[in-house]
Formats: sequence, structure tokens, C-alpha cells
Amino acid sequence: MDIRDYLAKPDKTIREHIDDLLEVVELLTEMRYIRDAHLEKLLRLACEYHDYGKVNEEFQIRVKSIDKKIRFKSDKEVAHNILSFFFIDRNRFDSLEDFYKVAHAVLHHHNYCDVFPELASKQELIEKLLNPFPHYTLKRSDNSKLANAVNDIEAIKIKGFLHKCDYSASAHYVAEYPNDFLEESMQHLLEKWQEDMPDAKWNELQEFCIANRDSNIMVVAQTGMGKTEAGLHWIGNHKGFFVLPLRTAINAIYDRIKDDIIARKDIDTRLAILHSNSLEYYSKNISQEGLDIFEYQKRGKQFSIPLSISTMDQLFDFVYKYQGFELKLTTFSYSKIVIDEIQMYGPDLLAYLIAGLEAIHEMGGKIAIVTATLAPFVQDCLASIPFNKGVFYNDSIRHNLEIKNTKINSADIFKKYKNNIKNGNSNKILVVCNTVKKAQELYQALRDEYQLKEGKELKLLHSRYIRKDRAEKEKDILLFGKTFTETKELDHQTGIWISTSLVEASLDIDFDYLFTELQDLNSLFQRLGRCNRKGEKDCTYANCFIYTEIDEKYIKKGDKGFIDKTIFELSREAIINSDGPLSEKAKIDLINEYMTTKKLENSDFLREYKELYKQIKEVLPYQYKDIQLRNIQAADIIPSPVYEESKWVIEKNEKILANRLSSNKDKLKAKDEIMKYVVSIPYYDYLYNLRKVKSKEAQSYPSVRIGQYEEIKVIECGYGDLGYQRKEYEGLIRGANIM
Repeated sequence: MDIRDYLAKPDKTIREHIDDLLEVVELLTEMRYIRDAHLEKLLRLACEYHDYGKVNEEFQIRVKSIDKKIRFKSDKEVAHNILSFFFIDRNRFDSLEDFYKVAHAVLHHHNYCDVFPELASKQELIEKLLNPFPHYTLKRSDNSKLANAVNDIEAIKIKGFLHKCDYSASAHYVAEYPNDFLEESMQHLLEKWQEDMPDAKWNELQEFCIANRDSNIMVVAQTGMGKTEAGLHWIGNHKGFFVLPLRTAINAIYDRIKDDIIARKDIDTRLAILHSNSLEYYSKNISQEGLDIFEYQKRGKQFSIPLSISTMDQLFDFVYKYQGFELKLTTFSYSKIVIDEIQMYGPDLLAYLIAGLEAIHEMGGKIAIVTATLAPFVQDCLASIPFNKGVFYNDSIRHNLEIKNTKINSADIFKKYKNNIKNGNSNKILVVCNTVKKAQELYQALRDEYQLKEGKELKLLHSRYIRKDRAEKEKDILLFGKTFTETKELDHQTGIWISTSLVEASLDIDFDYLFTELQDLNSLFQRLGRCNRKGEKDCTYANCFIYTEIDEKYIKKGDKGFIDKTIFELSREAIINSDGPLSEKAKIDLINEYMTTKKLENSDFLREYKELYKQIKEVLPYQYKDIQLRNIQAADIIPSPVYEESKWVIEKNEKILANRLSSNKDKLKAKDEIMKYVVSIPYYDYLYNLRKVKSKEAQSYPSVRIGQYEEIKVIECGYGDLGYQRKEYEGLIRGANIM
């Protein structure tokens, strides 16, 4: 049998296709992503044999046929990945264990069918198809030994690399672009800083990350120390993933790296965003001539680009061990993963994250936990992974607390605002609420009762604005919240921004005063980090006002509420007597004293975490089909007032999307134009509206089609300065905190 005489694809012989895979192996070896000679040898054998099964007559008829109607027929043909197994020469292996590792990869490199039932039920057909060729016979012991290979680390890597090589060769894309730029780019960034500050140098946190590039690290550092730069230093000239919980923060870091660090040079082979709206973000924010954003996005999704900024759910779904999970896990085995703001994750996402990090560590990948706060119970959850630890806090004081054992209220905020004006103080006030409803209530009170001017003195930001409005507000708060003017003086402005936990993490904003509800210690200290962020402002008097009473209905009970009772009560106990200046070190001391595993052992948080973590660890390979990490409790809709006002724009873009002659670029722009009018609302609000429409109590609107199988519902509701408001709102609170 000469595989040069048989086709793998209409334009390639099996030999040519295999050689293409082996070229990818060469690339990965040269880049030192494959370092083990034994692994490389077995991978080459897997590449060699993976498509031998295509020599069968039925496949050759199909691949040569111009008639597109000829399809795979299960009564006449067997999937080629199964047939390929019978061509693997067992004599080419040093041990049977090695043979089974390669055989496992070959058998499962496609998910056309359930392999073992197919092997058992189609023995006669297999023999008939293979009869013209020399081949091996299935042994009785093969099934059990093949099944055992599925959890072997080397077998996982062989299969993962086989997927990467096969996909790259088949789709004609570069499997990996090199990271040969980041260390030099970071040095250029420092030199740019030194133009204004000749004494500028990397701080102790960043030097720690440089010195520990070859180790897992766990770093806790106070706000404003440059954790992003530290994480990039740790990645160095290596393949890396920077993982954050919020798309807003991801976009901001992407822009910083793109503009300030790599200076927009070769971004389509250096830097990628991985989140659900990446294509739309590229479309709106990249105008580089000649750059194909569709190809750019595809490279990111294929994990070809060396530095990716990502949400967790884009990466860690491999914990469910779906068919093909080995590709991601193998990629992470030679990558460096930075986890930023780990304290932001709830019990479910934390369980996925830690189970995934344990698997990555076992496979040889490197992990950095870089965060402003890290509770002892989270450190205990990570105990199986060895870390070099660094704590970078000092006794500097940026925050002077006044603890209020009442609920947050508009009167206190207005009084402070007016006193600042009277005394000529800088007057940038940030108010952070635990819920959208509370933020809306405070905004209404300050506007209606105290006559503050919308847009000039008073602004509101939360997640229930349509995307167009929210983007404008996020841009405005970043501008308002800057620390310094262009002349390097402290930026003095007057105004009140009311928001939710949306502003907690990774937004570089710096206010003079903070009014906030208590939720938990980690969240509180993140919120404090949005006030006097750089430590350049006077805090002789109170600049942070903490309200320790919240509405009881928000405390988690069954399927209602979202604030863990144990964590909230411990947080209140920790902070209740903390009136006055609070140093950065004192914050960490409070976290370490109160957020321990022992004190949280009866909390809903740890109970939910342990239950889900146990479920994940017990997952068997290839059992899951539909994978979704996030427990989605929201729905994307277009508010009826927005739809009625912008109907002509929406319908115009619907027509572009429905037109088969529209280019991909025009369709992307049309979809992006429609998505500007979309807002994410609680799912129970969405279901409530559906019920009201069905009973004819609410007005029905046509859905807006944005794709062949996608549509956006238009629902009757309120929408204005306050953002989305449910019609006849009943105050139901269920599930997660919607920011």
C-alpha cells in the first residue's frame, strides 16, 4: 500500500497531508513547545497513522467525486479514524503502553461516532473495507487498554498536539506565532516612562515576577502597583494567557498592551482578545489598514496568537473533558496563565477555575495568581499547587474610613457634596451599591429631592444600559476618574457617579470620596481601590464611608438573594470597629483573620464550591456534549422605547443581514449596529414579560433577527436616564448579582 496513491482531501494525497502535519510538529519543536524527545516520537507516529483509514474504497469514491450529494453512509462505511487504528504497526513502539497512547489519539481524533460500540458492532464491515490491505486484528484486551489511556498525561498531550497539527494543516493556518517581542516591548515602555521620570524603574513586585518566571507565583499586591505590568513581565517571551473576570477590564488591558506596549505593531500575530464580543470589539476599535479582522479573530480562537487576554469561560471549559478537550489542555501545558482578580469569582466559577488550574499544573503549565486581595480559604483551595509567594503591601494610608451602621442614603451623599463645594475641596464622589435597583433609587433621590443636575453634577453607571449608552458612560467615568491632568497636577473636578460592583475591578479610576454598601471584605477593598488610588490625595479626614446595613432580601436564602450570609456577617464584624485611617497592610491582616476556611466552613459559598468541585473532578472523559461554564441568569433584549425610537436603523441593518449578497464585513457592521441597542436583563424579568405577552397584558413586538438562528427579543419596559426598568417591577431578587 502506497499512501501517495490515495487522497486525504480533494487536493491532497494522504502522504502530502501527513507531511503537512509533520511540518507543524517541526515548528512546535523548534519553538520548544514540544521539549520531550519521547513525546515527539510518539506524536510523529500519531500524525503518520491518523488518516491511513482513508485508503478504503468508499472514502476514495466520496473524496474524488464532484457530486456533492454523495455522503457518508453508515451501512457501507466506517469512520476513517477507526479504520486508521488497524494500520498502526505495533512493532514500531518500544512498549505496548506507547502503542495504546498513540492508538487512543488516532481512534479519537474525530468525533464522528462512539468508538468502542462502533468497533464491536461493525467488525464484518471493517474487515470488508480493510481486506485489500495488510492490517492488524483487534485483540480482546485492546478495548480496556485503550480506555485506560484516556487519563494518561502523555496520551492527552499526544492527542492534543495531534488535534493542533491536524487542524493547522487542514485549514492552512499557522499553529503558533512566536512571542519574541514582549520583553523588549516592556523595556521600551520603561524607557518611555524615563523620558518624563529619569529615575523610573520596575518596582519590587515587577522585579519579583521577572525573577520567578520559571515558577508558579502567588502575588498579593496593593492597588496601583502595576499588577498588569507584573503579569506581563512574568510571561516574558513565552506563550501566555491573561485571564480576567470582566469584559470591560479585558478590553482596557488589551488597549493598553496594544497601544502602550507593542505600539500597534503586528497586533494580528501578537495579541488577541478572547471573549464573546471580540469580533465586534475589533471592528469598532481597530482601523489598521490591510488588517483582516475576521482572520485576526480566527487566529485568536485557534490559540495561535502568543498573548491572549481572556475571560475564564473561553478557556476553562476543558474541565468537562468533552471530546477534543485535549487541544486546549495541551496548549496550556506549554503556556503561562495569569489569573487576575481571583476574588471576583463566585463559588461555581471558582470551582471550574481551580479544577482547571490543577490540571494545567499537572500537565506542566505555569500559573500566576496576581491579585489585590486573596482570602486564606482560596489559598487553601489552591493548596495542591506549589507557588512562590510574594506579598507587596506597606503601611501607607490611602483610606480613612467612617463606618455607618445604617443603610446608604442620599442625604449623607448630598451633604458631603455641598460641604466640599462650600469648602473649595476637590469633589469627585463615587457611590457603589450592591444592586442596580439601589443605584437607581439613590440617583433618583439626588436628582429629584436635591435637584442635582443630570449629566453635569450627577451620573449613573450599571449593566442595564444598552451597549451604546454604557460604552459612553464607561468612557466618561474613565475621563472623570483620572488622577492627574495633562500637566501632571491632581485632577480636581466636581460631580457624583453612582454605580455598582461593575467598577470594582481593573478600572483605572481615582475618586476623592467613596460611599459604599458593604457586601464582603474582598469586594469592599476593591471598591476602596477606586478612591485615592495612587495615594496622592490628602486623607486626614474620612474619605470612605461604609454602610453596614443592607436589605435583608439580598441575603442568599435558597434560590433568592446573592450575598452569602456568613461572609457578609464576618465582613461586618471585621470592619465594624475600623473607623479612622486604614493602612494597606491592615486590609490584608483583616482578610487573613476573617476569611479563613475554618470561619467559612458553614457558609453557602464553600458548600457550593465543594459540591461543584467534586462533580468536576469526577467527570469522565467524552461524556459531556453541551458545555457552558457560566450559569446564565440574564437575557439580551432591546427595550421597547429604544426599539421605537431607533426602529428605522434596526430594520435597515436587519435587511443587510438578511441579504445573501451582503459581504461579511457589511454583515458584521450591521450586527454591531443592532447590538448597540441591546441590554442584558435578569432572566426572571424576561420570563415575566413573556407571561404578560401571552396573557395579552403586555404589548408584543417582533423579534429582531441578527442571524439565521439568532434573534433578539424586544420587550415592553421602561428605558431612560435610569437605564432599563421592568414594567410593573415586583422587586424579585433571585440568583447572582447582576452588576
